[in-house]
Amino acid sequence: MAAKGCEHFQTFKEEMSNMQNLEFIHSVFVVSTNSMYKQMRLCNAYCHTCKSRGPFIHVCLDCVFFGCIEHIRDHMKQKEHHLSLEIHYGQLHCSGCGDYIYDADFDSIAFKNRMQCHTFKKWLFECISWDPTDEERQLLTSRTKKVCITPETSIGLRGLINLGSTCFMNCIVQALMHTPLLRDYFLTEHHYCKWVHGACLVCAVSKLFQEFYNGEKAPLALHDLLHLTWTQAPHLCGHKQHDAHEFFMAALDLLHKHYSESMSQQNHNNTSKCPCIIHQIFTGGLQSDVVCQNCKGVSTTTDPTWDFALDLGSVTEGGRSPCSLMDCLESFTKAEHLGREKIMCENCGSKQESTKQLTIKTLPIVATFHLKRFSNSNADIKIATAISFPDMIDMSPFMSKRGNAGPFPSDNRYSLFAVINHSGNSANEGHYIAFVRQHYDYWYKCNDEIITCVNLKDVLASEGYILFYHKQVLAYD
Repeated sequence: MAAKGCEHFQTFKEEMSNMQNLEFIHSVFVVSTNSMYKQMRLCNAYCHTCKSRGPFIHVCLDCVFFGCIEHIRDHMKQKEHHLSLEIHYGQLHCSGCGDYIYDADFDSIAFKNRMQCHTFKKWLFECISWDPTDEERQLLTSRTKKVCITPETSIGLRGLINLGSTCFMNCIVQALMHTPLLRDYFLTEHHYCKWVHGACLVCAVSKLFQEFYNGEKAPLALHDLLHLTWTQAPHLCGHKQHDAHEFFMAALDLLHKHYSESMSQQNHNNTSKCPCIIHQIFTGGLQSDVVCQNCKGVSTTTDPTWDFALDLGSVTEGGRSPCSLMDCLESFTKAEHLGREKIMCENCGSKQESTKQLTIKTLPIVATFHLKRFSNSNADIKIATAISFPDMIDMSPFMSKRGNAGPFPSDNRYSLFAVINHSGNSANEGHYIAFVRQHYDYWYKCNDEIITCVNLKDVLASEGYILFYHKQVLAYD
């Protein structure tokens, strides 16, 4: 809430009649100082568009239109009105400022009205009591249904129609729709687009989040998303099967690009880190240490990464092929000899044989593990090795060693929330499905338009291809 009144309310106050009307509206619809006002509130305090009585009914101060939080927003935008009053808590909202506002003059009016209310306790002036009338009690008895989160709850679950070998896109969309922080960001409508209408992938994804979480159950067809992908990522054009991981990387790249170009240049340059939501959630840092075998000098570089690509063909330190996610990570972070080719060492000033080791410098909020089941040289070759993975993982053993660690240990634990699987013999054929976690403990199998409930055991027994883990404890710089 803004600490001071906005300029729109200052202009509003210049007309004495406006403040008189505001005082009357507050006394009737917020505190209901007498029985007649309570009757007026009961008859009028509902959304004039959808007829609902809450939550957060607002009344427009320009035309006395009542609307729920969704329809008051539409009304203020269409009519170009600015000020509304939320009638439960009595808070002023300015659509021009996009925030609730505070004003001392209005606060005095509100205090006066509350003190005149016969059900109001004067020594508890910060509380607003409610003495329901007989009519209100009758309404409550007929509206007792509670919204409960159960395995049958459909909010956030939507099937996706296969438009012709588009399962590679559908499964990634399901994973993104169930990424907690990404969901929270888009459902609060933080994105303000400066792109041409219909050309911004961020807008398309924002609209998709609204469609996923509006309570509807019918499957969706991602025509707009597919068209945007074809026009802005030409390597994914055509009606043939594509690699889900390739689409995931392209989607993150386009989301980052469109988000960055829609921001002001000043905001983008004032920080060394990209402020876009994609980088905030998915970007981690890989540290590469090259060690000279002559002088043991270390050359260190750090590069950003959106995922951890784990080789399934490397032999672990114990002399066996990896059979678990932990094995893959151990292989990924072990030191390897770079061969007989000598590299110039800046420390001793000569070309020497070296070793290289990758470790994780900074962890992302969402750690994505790409199990490299397809050969880089031949996409027709698939590695079907069974790789087990846990529902919770601690990434501490794979972090870079830091001498300036703080006094408190970091919490590097992650929990599984989505899994992409591929069935088939190559990246150019077969079928993709997704497992997603809903409401913390419920898991669902998303096979295009078909959504079925499964248990965690089924998920962990599946042949993982892309694994999505979310950090359990978030740290802030």
